[in-house]
Amino acid sequence: MVNIQLGDVAAWYDVHGDGESVVLLHGGFVDSRMFAPAMPSLVGRFRVYKTDRRGHGHTPDVDGPISYDAMATDLIAFLEKVVGEPAHLVGHSDGANVGLLVALRRPDLVRKLVMISGNFNYEGIVPGILDDFEEESVQRYLAGNYGEVSPDGEDHFPIVARKLAEMWESQPDLTPADLRALTTPTLVVSGDDDAVTLEHTIALYRAIPDSQLAVIPGASHLLVMEKPNEVYALIADFLGKDPIPTRQPIRRRAAQS
Repeated sequence: MVNIQLGDVAAWYDVHGDGESVVLLHGGFVDSRMFAPAMPSLVGRFRVYKTDRRGHGHTPDVDGPISYDAMATDLIAFLEKVVGEPAHLVGHSDGANVGLLVALRRPDLVRKLVMISGNFNYEGIVPGILDDFEEESVQRYLAGNYGEVSPDGEDHFPIVARKLAEMWESQPDLTPADLRALTTPTLVVSGDDDAVTLEHTIALYRAIPDSQLAVIPGASHLLVMEKPNEVYALIADFLGKDPIPTRQPIRRRAAQS
């Protein structure tokens, strides 16, 4: 477990296992500890990197706003400087959005992309759902979790929370036309009762040319904690195997012919 300087960010990461590289990208308000349930499914088949983004987990905050573009720039530097080869990107929520931007900007660095509960546009979130984070009990829990590992301390959490809330008001702001330029094989995963609307998730899937879709039944935006065995089995299979040609393709007919 080390920190590496990426521009103005002292990014924390650790690595386990051998094989093709997989980089795990956590959601907002949390850090790479959320991926503990993923490790049994991935380590042993892949070389797995966990990294905390700016202002999250073990990585300190820096002056200025937090944006998806800045975090994508950080991740590109991490892939070039630390991983040193094209990697699979597996992201949840904000991490999925960062992975999407990197795959669009630098497809040469991304083998496959997994987007779990991600959104390509800020309007894809269920209306009012972000208000839940304003509740005092939720803020207190998140601040305590943040303070356990952050070099900035628990008292800094409200500053990061405000930066993220401001980001979510207008980001990401991609369109389906933007997504059609993506050439990376992509797995889109969602809970059937997710904070990202199912309609938005389907639009994401339909817009990405080489994509697959999995909707996990009986799961919310926290599906990676609620049903980790189902989620990570799907992901390991997607990353480790070539797709099987379907017998009655409709959407994929042109690609398979």
